[in-house]
Amino acid sequence: MSSPKPSTLRVGKRYREKRLDGPYDAIIIGSGIGGLTAAACMSKMGKKVLVLEQHYTAGGFTHSYDRNGYEWDVGVHYIGDMGADHTLGKRLFDHITDSQLKWAPMDANYDRIYMGEKYVDLVAGPEEFRAELIKAFPEEERAIDTYLDYLRQVSKAMPAVVLSKVLPSLALGPLSMLARRKAPEFLNKPTREVLEGITSNQELIAVLTGQWGDNGLPPAQSSFIVHSLIARHYLHGGYYPIGGASEMAKTIIPVVQQSGGEVFTYADVTEILIEKGKAVGVRMADGAEIRSPLVISNAGVFNTFNKLLPKDAPEWDYYQDKLKTVKRSMASNCLYIGLEDTAENLGLPKTNYWIYPGTDYEKHVREFEEDPDNNDISLTYISFPSAKDPSFLERYPNRATIEIVAPGPFKWYEEWADKPWGKRGEDYEAKKEEFAQRLLTKLYEKFPHLEGKVDYYELSTSLSTDYFCRYSEGEIYGLDHTPDRFEQDWLKPKTRIPGLYLTGQDIMTAGVVGAMLGGLLTTVAVSGLKGIPLAKKMFVG
Repeated sequence: MSSPKPSTLRVGKRYREKRLDGPYDAIIIGSGIGGLTAAACMSKMGKKVLVLEQHYTAGGFTHSYDRNGYEWDVGVHYIGDMGADHTLGKRLFDHITDSQLKWAPMDANYDRIYMGEKYVDLVAGPEEFRAELIKAFPEEERAIDTYLDYLRQVSKAMPAVVLSKVLPSLALGPLSMLARRKAPEFLNKPTREVLEGITSNQELIAVLTGQWGDNGLPPAQSSFIVHSLIARHYLHGGYYPIGGASEMAKTIIPVVQQSGGEVFTYADVTEILIEKGKAVGVRMADGAEIRSPLVISNAGVFNTFNKLLPKDAPEWDYYQDKLKTVKRSMASNCLYIGLEDTAENLGLPKTNYWIYPGTDYEKHVREFEEDPDNNDISLTYISFPSAKDPSFLERYPNRATIEIVAPGPFKWYEEWADKPWGKRGEDYEAKKEEFAQRLLTKLYEKFPHLEGKVDYYELSTSLSTDYFCRYSEGEIYGLDHTPDRFEQDWLKPKTRIPGLYLTGQDIMTAGVVGAMLGGLLTTVAVSGLKGIPLAKKMFVG
């Protein structure tokens, strides 16, 4: 078997030491959407920012790749809140792309939740969403209204939670007390506990939590904060970037360049430079040292404090201790499928399919983890990117794509972890092939007419996630979104090391808009009073 060719979709400029054009006001490690957001926001404030990305293309989980005449996104399956200009997410995207990024709505039923044979649709628009749920559960009208009210309450409480991430610690004490006083008591309880306080109908709970794969934790383990943020994020439907996921980095980079900044790929940072207790720059894999008064890590807290921060740095022990308080999120397999026909001819929907064996998500997860060969896959998510992107056919005439995501624990593939990408041997390929067939079976159960139409498919595993995105156990959402995680006051932009800041999904929440919010908060944190107008413009409009 020949090893796959790397993708030709490249966004960003290839790093060479001689291409550096310093001095830079800030260096950002990692070009995921959190890092790009911080870079663009800072550039708009006149700062010259250098973004360093170890992968061959910028964008982190928002990049796309092509192979065998097809193109797929790796992480942007849909985004909420892009239909109206006044939402925080849309305002932020318009700000960092100079309004160059355009969006296409999905079908009104953006998510379909299968529990065994039965399904219920989640429909765009709060009224429509409510009506559809009441149609499925007529005796649960009161519970459904209470649930929607809970989502509103969490939304109201969030600004205080967000602000506590950037206000100086001095203000934090009384403010966090104030934030807690205003917050509903269920805010940071486990999702299942909150919902079982509203209804005893397990099927309704399964429908309401049917998007749990968007944060990676089944409802008994996740914080109601992350559940609410995701559920509310999609209440007005799902959207997809026109031109595909890579358009995000493509439209943000020119904004980073406006103040002299740049986004370099193949730019592997090996160490954060610490002198006299301060972060003063980074060391590259080629030995080059790049200096800057600000270093912002978008590489996640495990990479930042375990791999990039030197062991003799001040506070190293403190952060080693803190890392014990958080866990890595779920790892996944993703099957990328290409078909030689159009999405329209094939009848592919703009709806995501969430397929579960039944309503007891925790039990399915446990059984599948304990014995994956003899238990049904605990979560199968099917997405149809070529149906969602109206420009797909211009780029790929007579082609269509599908993606299927399912759990893929790191330990399944651990024995091949030290082998190079594309050359992990026949046993690894056989293990992948077996799981790919199981996912194709899931697809054909729901779309029998696609059998025999698949032209190309390939499975990515947790090892691919590590190779391309540097998440060493293949975790796709950074840190687990447990109630504990939201109690960690060290997960914020400012670290204890002067000059070193964090950004991205670990400081706020996962998801594209969660990571972007991280980028915005970091900008506000490093800018001090100058960041206030930006915060006001984004949060208040």
